[in-house]
Amino acid sequence: MVSAGIARESGHELFALTIDYNQRHRIEIERAKQIASHLGCASHVVLPLDLSIFGGSALTDDIEVPTGGVGDDIPVTYVPARNLVFLSLTLAWAETVGAQDIFIGVNALDYSGYPDCRPEFIASFQETARLGTKAGAEQRPFTIHAPLQHMGKAEIASEAHRLGLDPAMSWSCYAPQPDGRACGVCDSCRLRKKGFAEAGLTDGMEYADNAG
Repeated sequence: MVSAGIARESGHELFALTIDYNQRHRIEIERAKQIASHLGCASHVVLPLDLSIFGGSALTDDIEVPTGGVGDDIPVTYVPARNLVFLSLTLAWAETVGAQDIFIGVNALDYSGYPDCRPEFIASFQETARLGTKAGAEQRPFTIHAPLQHMGKAEIASEAHRLGLDPAMSWSCYAPQPDGRACGVCDSCRLRKKGFAEAGLTDGMEYADNAG
């Protein structure tokens, strides 16, 4: 949401892509639709791609979502090559519509366990995009923007506030409860709550009673 808001503020026409990869936290798809509508996207594509067929992640397989806090190892919520797959699909659409700027909301500062969120990965993919596309061969290279890359979660919350975006539209929880509330105890919920608390801002997310 914040990355798209920054893109809009910079004067870009927005084409939003959401990948429905049969993830556990499927409520984020509905939230993405709300955000795309709110930001006035020229088009919003929800693309089905069932990564649960591969599995290998707590977000796509029958693996328990961790609730013990963020550690030093790559967590089981890592979806194999997810951002590589997502960026490749986004690149294909960008080339189709003639766009040269791709925005992605990866963040490496507060949650550096995911290798496909690192700055060197983003830089590498930008070069891959140049080498592997007709647009690149015709000297119309792509720029991969990751405006949240080096922000802490508190800074991202503050940026949403500055842009006038309602954080309640977004979704972070890896283990949504049956009643639609966020669990409040998964790694993503913990980081989100910590960020809003440090920023001194109201989150707007409704957490389960056991969230603490």
